[in-house]
Amino acid sequence: MANEHRAGMTSSRSGFISRFTLGSGALTFAAKDTLDIAGYPTRAGSPVLQDAPEATAHAAVIQQLLDSGCQLRGKTTLHELAFGVTGINAWSGTPINPRYPALIPGGSSSGSATVVAAGEVDFAIGTDTGGSVRMPAACCGIVGLKPTWGRVSRQGVMPTDSSLDCVGFFSRDVTTLRQVLARLPGEITPAVSARQTATAFLFGHATADIEQLIRARLAQAGIFPADATLPAFAEAHQAGLTIISQENWQAFQSLAEKPELAEDVAVRLRAGAEISPHQRQAAERIRQTFTEAVDAQLARTPFLLLPTLPACPPTLEEAANPLNVVNLTRLVRPFNLSGHPALTLPVGELNQRPVALQIVAGKNKEYELLCFAESLMAKLQYPSDSQSK
Repeated sequence: MANEHRAGMTSSRSGFISRFTLGSGALTFAAKDTLDIAGYPTRAGSPVLQDAPEATAHAAVIQQLLDSGCQLRGKTTLHELAFGVTGINAWSGTPINPRYPALIPGGSSSGSATVVAAGEVDFAIGTDTGGSVRMPAACCGIVGLKPTWGRVSRQGVMPTDSSLDCVGFFSRDVTTLRQVLARLPGEITPAVSARQTATAFLFGHATADIEQLIRARLAQAGIFPADATLPAFAEAHQAGLTIISQENWQAFQSLAEKPELAEDVAVRLRAGAEISPHQRQAAERIRQTFTEAVDAQLARTPFLLLPTLPACPPTLEEAANPLNVVNLTRLVRPFNLSGHPALTLPVGELNQRPVALQIVAGKNKEYELLCFAESLMAKLQYPSDSQSK
């Protein structure tokens, strides 16, 4: 472990908190520091865990990838305790967004997104409880996949228990994600043509210029989605916040009063103690209602399209108070609640800030989702300077 970088001793702006090489194979990857890697501590980007013991075994997904011809290049930083959307971390270092240095890298899986955007690895692992893969992927102009809840093993992932969290993946292209998923347990399904598949667009939830750009880009690819509405969509975001708040309190309450804890994380963590059984039950009712609504829409159109973010990513200065930007997850968090797979793709820019499209598919339809997205990206041929605004 001579090459290990000890988080907290030296700030890392690259996204890595430790560099090492495990395994061998054609695909290189990095992993968020909420996943156990044998011989290394799991600190979750937090000084309160700086004395954590070394893990004794790899997380299941790490072991599966190492066993199937992938090479691990290190661990990446994150928004502390994976409980924030900006990726700002004063302790382990806020990684620089390689393509948009003035903007936030996005959280919580900030380091995993930035090392992929910088071309340092082929793909990276993150976790997504309320948008924590799709948000940083959108901020960094890369591809991010949140699989179906339970599709990828969470054994060896912090926190141990979650009804929302999914192990997800970043890459610079969809083809790589398809290769990654093929190395993990699960069924492979036939390819789906983007032109032959019915789609619907969830309109009216982002700024007009974002929705106009996305619609124009889809039209260029020959895709003209029907308009859709989802009952309880706004309520699903709030229900997701309620559940993550309560579950993170259950997981990390012993850390809530530690003075080293970042203030924004401490505020959100302590709020979880106030979630009543009645509030949790209400959130679960919304989960059921919203999940049924998504299933019904996907029975009509196999893919649901919408912006990944409701507004363009903020600058680091604009996000100085991370609590002010939590609502940027309001278009991604609902699909953690429902458990459906969701993919974010870069599709253009507005005022030198990235714009991303989110595609949602039926549960356990990851391969259909990836094949559709791969076909779409081939038609868009993004990034392209001529398509930026």
